[in-house]
Amino acid sequence: MAVTKEKKQQMVADYVDKMSASQAIILTDYRGLTVADLTELRRKLREDSGVFQIVKNTLFSLAFEQAGIPVPTEQMQGTVAAGYCLEEVPPVARTLRDYAKNMPGLQIRGAILGTDFLDVAGVQALADLPPREVLLAQLVGTVQGPMSSLASTIAAPLRELAQVLHARAEQGTDEQSPVEAAA
Repeated sequence: MAVTKEKKQQMVADYVDKMSASQAIILTDYRGLTVADLTELRRKLREDSGVFQIVKNTLFSLAFEQAGIPVPTEQMQGTVAAGYCLEEVPPVARTLRDYAKNMPGLQIRGAILGTDFLDVAGVQALADLPPREVLLAQLVGTVQGPMSSLASTIAAPLRELAQVLHARAEQGTDEQSPVEAAA
């Protein structure tokens, strides 16, 4: 059954909307997956704020052009599905990578992050990134370390002066003044 022109335009608009809402688009080959496999994968991706969609290559390429993203023509051959990362990229990349390990029918082809194309190794690197909270904690630690060291360095002379004055004051109370000794 042929797809009408209006339906094609609607599909392209849907692709463009998902592309613009995505942090990244992970391209895969899904040949050999059953409907049950695809359903399970979609459920897992929803938990990670991701969407998995089988696409029509020519319409998807047209959507890339409309979105202003370079079309990875070599990646648009055969059966293509897109994993959209609606929030964070690493959890979706991790889910697709882990699912591809268990299901040989799913093969990651690459990803589009911004306007850059990442190969399979790039997607693997994204999947290996720690969660956002861990990255933020590492960033805070990196910034906080030098700042606390600087604060200690600035406070050290004042601390030493206070210690000297305190020691001198105690030394003065231990010694009796000449007036007290004569009495």
